[in-house]
Amino acid sequence: MIVWTLFLLAVVFILALDLGVFNKTPHIISTKEASKWTLIWVTLSFLFSGVIYWLYTTDYIENPDGLKPAVASMKFITGYLIELSLSVDNIFVIAIIFASFKIPQKYQHRVLFWGILGAIVFRGLMIFFGVMLINKFAWTTYIFGLFLLFTAAKMLFSGEDEDFHPKDSFVYKTLGKVIPITSEMDGEKFFISTSTAKKAATPLFVALIVIEVMDVLFAVDSVPAILAITKDPFLVFSSNIFAILGLRSMYFFLANMLAKFSYLEYSLVAILAFVGLKMLLHDWIHVPEWASLGFIALSLLVGILVSLKFGEEKVLTDSDSDKE
Repeated sequence: MIVWTLFLLAVVFILALDLGVFNKTPHIISTKEASKWTLIWVTLSFLFSGVIYWLYTTDYIENPDGLKPAVASMKFITGYLIELSLSVDNIFVIAIIFASFKIPQKYQHRVLFWGILGAIVFRGLMIFFGVMLINKFAWTTYIFGLFLLFTAAKMLFSGEDEDFHPKDSFVYKTLGKVIPITSEMDGEKFFISTSTAKKAATPLFVALIVIEVMDVLFAVDSVPAILAITKDPFLVFSSNIFAILGLRSMYFFLANMLAKFSYLEYSLVAILAFVGLKMLLHDWIHVPEWASLGFIALSLLVGILVSLKFGEEKVLTDSDSDKE
């Protein structure tokens, strides 16, 4: 428990430093600033794989699967890349939510900051119950595998017809029944007094709640995906947390370039299909950790390169089709 406690304290310290020092004053985060922080988070994540290697050479952390240090490090990196890649879809949705509720850019970081706190709690609970289910009922592995294959097929064949409209969502309508909602804003406040209500939720709070719920829905895909790589609770949780912590800077880095990465969706389909098949066939086929890591890294690399080369052409083609 010492390692778990120190890890959680480090996360709390980082978040406090983030909001209390680096982003104390609301400001528009530039692409340059976002790219710097994205690089920092990715670097820290890969450096933490070295900490994982050291921990699994000692008795400081429980090692229920008897993993060797090198294997544990590779599983952490593989899980981190899976979570990071699946976060791309989350970034698209976050951009739509901010645009729908007209959240000013300088306040978007505050919404994402508090969103991360909720995401850490919900991911922790889902990981705990997911690991418990797999360890107690081995057959749930096949259910998770089938679900991931279904999700991959749905992403592949759904196309771009299923647009997300936050204001038409069940979450927005339900929230409106619980507390009055106003379109007015007063700086970074989540609640303000209005002429019709003593306390009403501002667009910042509404966006926060919608983002939280959407993150839980995305976790339904991502948590089973990483459980295909490892059932070690600390590896699953830590790789999730590092991906979540880097999500904000990645959002601001990619927010203005989302159209260029239109082909990355196919990489996500390939990754989900791969981990789904790995879960279904784990009793008959053993996939080495280096092979899993290599496939996921290669899928992401190919998706990024193809998007950078053909992404803009696809956007122009789609816009011409819309005009017609």
